[in-house]
Amino acid sequence: MWSNSVVRRGALATWDVVCWTLGVAFVIGLRYSFNINEVQWESVLRYLVLSCVLLVVIGVATKFYRGRFLVGSFDEALGLALHFLAVAAITVVTAPVLNDLLPRSLPVLAPPMALVAAAAGRWFYRAMRDRGHESRHSGRALLIYGAGDAGRQVLSLVRADDSLGLRPVGFLDDNPGKRHLRIHGIPVVGSGASLVEAADSVDASAVLIAVPRAPGELVDRVQRQATKAGLEVLVLPRLGELSNGEVKRNDIRRVEISDVLGRHQVATDLSAIAGYLSGKRVLITGAGGSIGSELARQVHRFGPSSMTLLDRDESALHAVQLAIYGHGLLDSPETVLADIREKDSLRAIFADVRPQIVFHAAALKHLPMLERFPAEGWKTNVLGTLNLLQLAADFDVERFVNISTDKAADATSVLGSTKRLAEQLTAWHAETTGAPFMSVRFGNVLGSRGSMLHTFNAQIAGGGPITVTHPDVTRYFMTIPEACELVVQAGAMGDGGAVMVLEMGEPVRILDVAKRMISLSGPRASTSSSVVCVRARSYMRSSSPRRRPPRLPVTR
Repeated sequence: MWSNSVVRRGALATWDVVCWTLGVAFVIGLRYSFNINEVQWESVLRYLVLSCVLLVVIGVATKFYRGRFLVGSFDEALGLALHFLAVAAITVVTAPVLNDLLPRSLPVLAPPMALVAAAAGRWFYRAMRDRGHESRHSGRALLIYGAGDAGRQVLSLVRADDSLGLRPVGFLDDNPGKRHLRIHGIPVVGSGASLVEAADSVDASAVLIAVPRAPGELVDRVQRQATKAGLEVLVLPRLGELSNGEVKRNDIRRVEISDVLGRHQVATDLSAIAGYLSGKRVLITGAGGSIGSELARQVHRFGPSSMTLLDRDESALHAVQLAIYGHGLLDSPETVLADIREKDSLRAIFADVRPQIVFHAAALKHLPMLERFPAEGWKTNVLGTLNLLQLAADFDVERFVNISTDKAADATSVLGSTKRLAEQLTAWHAETTGAPFMSVRFGNVLGSRGSMLHTFNAQIAGGGPITVTHPDVTRYFMTIPEACELVVQAGAMGDGGAVMVLEMGEPVRILDVAKRMISLSGPRASTSSSVVCVRARSYMRSSSPRRRPPRLPVTR
């Protein structure tokens, strides 16, 4: 038994032969009204046989009839044109020698006619295939917000994967030029402003935001509109998180609070970043943490000659190695188990690795815990940083980036005080060595270990209530990938001793965050969870200090 693929490819070759035959018949009928002599009929037959043999032989040799292109795709259309052009060129060149009685206009006019017929057949097949997909597809009716490349990829993915349980029924796009556009049979039914009306018109039950660069404001607006209309909202990750810029099944997910509060767009100078990381030996401390692990993933993209991941948590090292290298064997030199408090251990690592770039992300950061055990914060955040800076100077490290916190500005807590001391030590070593040793500050990072989001999620899952210290407390927010992108960029442009302060957007009330997280958790959480205010701790501020753009060093 022949497989379906063999039958399908054979049918394509047969169709092209039929179209070439029809093209020849059309030209003879139109040009000569079939009024040619017997000898000319014989030459026409020889030409037709030669053309058909060439079609099949060249198609098989170039894999055109062996599944090289998706049938009906634009790539196949171009391949079809080149395929027919090659056959036409050979027959035109050989006709005077092999077939001198052949009507001269036939090998010139027949191929274009055949190409039109062959292409029309393929486009008809594609239209029927898409219509068949649409009629067979079951699941929730889906609106796709964004009729660009990502939206087209989502359409193809959803149609090909029935397990997603989604059925595309329309596009939304804010570009007026796409108002009457149809993509593979699916129309653009409105703009984002008309989301509710468009959903009613096509009876949609979900909307997917297929805009990888969507700012938080857009996600928030769509989420609010969708909630009023009873629609579920799905999103794609940020563009940098998509594998090779392609949308895959696991990329489609529900909206999270980080999508609403994060997604600040970063104009990253890739050439500058690649210049200082590519081919370099990089050491990342605290590589098992949420910031360190994402930083390692981003640095790995720029092709360092080696990247050493240092942490005192072996399970965290296992997780980050698995995420970056695809295995968690922990038997290769890129993972190092050590504590930055132990200078002798660090010296052995520096002597072995000889790092040229150091990203220092290791720290103790939980405010209440450090208030109870300030000596531990001193040992890790201050003495541990000092150990690294001294060794970086001893081993001629080219660039040192100390990751700090906005709590170091006008410090009112042990965390802020110890991180401010680490910044001052970094600046002092920059001055004494003349090397670009710098610090980078940012505020609350959404989704980092021990962050407010984890606490709120756990409280919502437990039925509430969510606890906040004061209804007017505000904070700046940024997602982990965004923060790490800016850390890498700051390392490329920062001066020695500078403290780079990352632009975090606009401050957000913690109370608003709590309420949004409850609404994003579904109607059950909305009815069972509440927000209560508890006594604020003495070392906590009601708002984060104001920030300047990342390009401005604010202290030395």
